[in-house]
Amino acid sequence: MLAPWLELPGVADRLRWYTSLTGLDLIRLGTTADADEIRATEVAQPLLVATGLVASAQLGLDEVTVVAGHSIGELTAAALAGVLTAESAVGLAAARGRAMADACREADTTMAAVLGGDPDDVSAALETYGLTAANRNSAGQVVAAGATDAVRRLVTDPPARARVVVLQVAGAFHSDYMAPAGAALAAIAAGVPTADPLRLLLSNTDGTAVPTGAETLRRLVAQVTAPVRWDLCQATLRHLGVTAAIELPPAGTLAGLAKRELKGVEVVTLKTPDDLPAARDLIARHGGPAGAEPSVSFRVVVAPAAGTFAPSALSEGDTLAIGTAVGQVMTRQGSHDVMLTYPAVLAEWLAVDGDPVGAGQPLARLHPLGGTR
Repeated sequence: MLAPWLELPGVADRLRWYTSLTGLDLIRLGTTADADEIRATEVAQPLLVATGLVASAQLGLDEVTVVAGHSIGELTAAALAGVLTAESAVGLAAARGRAMADACREADTTMAAVLGGDPDDVSAALETYGLTAANRNSAGQVVAAGATDAVRRLVTDPPARARVVVLQVAGAFHSDYMAPAGAALAAIAAGVPTADPLRLLLSNTDGTAVPTGAETLRRLVAQVTAPVRWDLCQATLRHLGVTAAIELPPAGTLAGLAKRELKGVEVVTLKTPDDLPAARDLIARHGGPAGAEPSVSFRVVVAPAAGTFAPSALSEGDTLAIGTAVGQVMTRQGSHDVMLTYPAVLAEWLAVDGDPVGAGQPLARLHPLGGTR
């Protein structure tokens, strides 16, 4: 994986520096180690982050407006967004990998991909066997995590029209089985300095942009036991109107999901330095203007007319699609729907059922998905 990158100036020096931070010989692991050795959680996580960082350093990122990472990839994304230094990202990846490897040894657990099937049937099957939907990658791809014997039962009795494939992983990541790892990582992360994002940084928690460095770090710790909502990250990319994407090495899996879920988006997989010209060209053709707003702002929904407000059956924290009716304003001439014209999360009700409202009066506060541009 790393061999072709080592031919570029400065890459070996950078990897030797990362090796001193992690206590792992990343150059050897990324070139001559066998698959079993690099599959180990405590090795794979810092190796993936280090590889992503040395590859991305070969690209000009000034015109890249959005970054996102899947699971351990969120640490790489946080570094590219300016929230973490490269050293902090690699160091946290090593600490995360060690803590999760220790947690894996406490119970016999694993993960399996559930491909296809009705979403309700898949959810019911996971509940039946006491499994967690650890990754929701797309409408037809859910990764289940839990006790090994429960995963085996799911394999032998899959949901209708679904196929279950056991994954080569050390344990049930992104589930309650990782609680000891979450606690260990939290103790270390408390001393890590952060900065606010310089570009939009999407979160695995809910697909929204993270507003501050402190909140990013909190989510990175919570992510160890929480599901990865890559489906929501892709939905936000779609809502933002993203036209092109680059997957960092070892690339392929997320690019495949993007091609299926983000129709019309041009994708480049950056596997080796041979792919750098295509990636640079993609940025040149699709890159956004400098100064795109990286922080998340709130918007207020206001009454379209004077009358009495009747909110829809929504709860704070609900994700709302374009065209969702937040409520109605009842007037003498009839009712007026209050509709959304952009995707958002309902942050706070400012008016309640039966309140008399004037035209233009705030009714609710919304958290725009992906922030504003």
